[in-house]
Amino acid sequence: MSTADEGRQWPDEVSVDNARATLLQLLARAGVPSDDARTLMGLLEAGALALAHEELSGGGRTAPGDKGEAYESGWLDGAGDLLEELGAVTERTLLQVVGAEGEPDPAAARQRVRRMEVERARVALTPLYLSFTEVSELDPEVTEEVLAAVLTTMTPRQRAGYAGRLTEFATAHRARLDRLFAQYGPGGSIAVHGRYSLVHSVTGIAVLERLVVAPGPLREEWDAGELPPAWLDGLTTAWNAPV
Repeated sequence: MSTADEGRQWPDEVSVDNARATLLQLLARAGVPSDDARTLMGLLEAGALALAHEELSGGGRTAPGDKGEAYESGWLDGAGDLLEELGAVTERTLLQVVGAEGEPDPAAARQRVRRMEVERARVALTPLYLSFTEVSELDPEVTEEVLAAVLTTMTPRQRAGYAGRLTEFATAHRARLDRLFAQYGPGGSIAVHGRYSLVHSVTGIAVLERLVVAPGPLREEWDAGELPPAWLDGLTTAWNAPV
């Protein structure tokens, strides 16, 4: 071990396991099911590895010092091998959480949407919604049912990256969403009707993203969940309204 290694004092395997067990116990006392807690921790671990991989994959990396072309070539090859292995570790860690990628199972996917996944979606949506409008007193009381229908159209792996997907959607369509919420949302110029209820809900952005990306599966799950057809039709009308 080098002097630099001795100075780092990184957590060892026992300490990491201790932190993990402690967090599981604290979450259990707060009423979080152990499976949900382990999933969240696994996503954090996989995410930390993925972010490290992304940072190290950035361009412009060069060998330390000036030891000649042959040394630099070998150093870069070694760094590339380590980066590839880091990517493999990231993939294995994620697979432990979400399993192998595949298409949603129409007969069973609905049962696989967990309360923790719904809560993660709600946490991602709230700040996005508030960036366009204010909280409405007309927010439907079926938020969980709407989000469950939305999440059922995705595989577990897609749900794992859902917050990023929503942010990308809101960024790409910001001007259109600004107009939609200004006209149909809280304080908008359109009189409030039941058909526009989802514009008054944080779930509206989630439903719009699915209407753009997977309209067919969304309508299937919408019908299966016996959600009001007028809500989906109203949101579609608002989204397609001329400027």
